[in-house]
Amino acid sequence: FKLLGFLDVQSVPCARESVLYGSLGSLVVGLGHFLATSRVRRSCDFAVGGFICTMLGYWFYCRYNLARQRIQQRMLKEGMRNRMLFEGSYLDPEKKQTGNERSDS
Repeated sequence: FKLLGFLDVQSVPCARESVLYGSLGSLVVGLGHFLATSRVRRSCDFAVGGFICTMLGYWFYCRYNLARQRIQQRMLKEGMRNRMLFEGSYLDPEKKQTGNERSDS
């Protein structure tokens, strides 16, 4: 599915959800404004504004969470690699050294 002929919504993270939530937001804002004022043209303007605001708001929220998740995954991967490297060695932070072990070394 391509939006506007060039944006492949399936390959871009958060794009599909942003468009869907934006369309739902435009429906809610436009219909709500129409029910409150009964002005069609002004309600359509509000619907377009609601689409833009909702889509951009969810886009930034989703991208922020995606970046935070990638940072956490990178930290976890580095921690697991360090754990495998240092496990059982004298550099292992979980290995507690006692007074006898220090004097033997």
